[in-house]
Amino acid sequence: MDIVHTPENLEQDIALIAKRYRKAGGVGIQVLNLVGGQAENLLERLPDVVKERLEDATQKALEAALRAATRSRGVVPDQSTWLNTVAATAMGAVGGAGGLPTALAELPVTTTVLLRAIQGIAVEYGFDPTQPEIQAECLQVFAAAGPLAADDGADMGFLSARVTLTGTTVQGIIARIAPRLSAALGQKLAAQAVPVIGAVAGAATNYAYTSYYQEMAHVHFALMRAGTKYGVDRPTLVLQLSKAVKQS
Repeated sequence: MDIVHTPENLEQDIALIAKRYRKAGGVGIQVLNLVGGQAENLLERLPDVVKERLEDATQKALEAALRAATRSRGVVPDQSTWLNTVAATAMGAVGGAGGLPTALAELPVTTTVLLRAIQGIAVEYGFDPTQPEIQAECLQVFAAAGPLAADDGADMGFLSARVTLTGTTVQGIIARIAPRLSAALGQKLAAQAVPVIGAVAGAATNYAYTSYYQEMAHVHFALMRAGTKYGVDRPTLVLQLSKAVKQS
């Protein structure tokens, strides 16, 4: 028997998506408590030379992650959310143990794990991550604010942004989102570089980042599926989501 998609069904779906959005926004608190201070001043702990190169390093990490994650799809099956989180947490501990140098070396590997996890979530919602358009949508998830940024539901621009490959390339999309992601990853590096507790902070930050971006991927692709399911455009869905988040 076919399901009749009524406004009530849409409202229920939006409520579930809002719950995931709120969950994503709460995972970074433990990291800030661990390393001390506020998210906005974490970047100030990084050496100037690192801050100056961070955006370029982030863009290269995204390009390498896209190649590795896409090529691995025919070899390694998608893993569960839990396993992705465990793997990234372990890598964060290793990266943080050696301070900033090992944290920088670990960055592309963690980015690959995150992107592969996002691709797996896209599959859960019926999308094919081998298609260039869906690859672009997977990358767009990285345009979210990051787990250490304060967000009251107002920062939803990345959800309503229309991703199109017309007149551009996936590399162009990477270049567009790299500045936003570099700020989030800079906070991660600064947290991992905290003396003495680097390994613990590294594990905590990677746990937070993996949890955050996986939840945001669920939000992103759930909205895409809802748009097709109910015939509602994405900006309208994002507006409804924003209202649901603020009302909760």
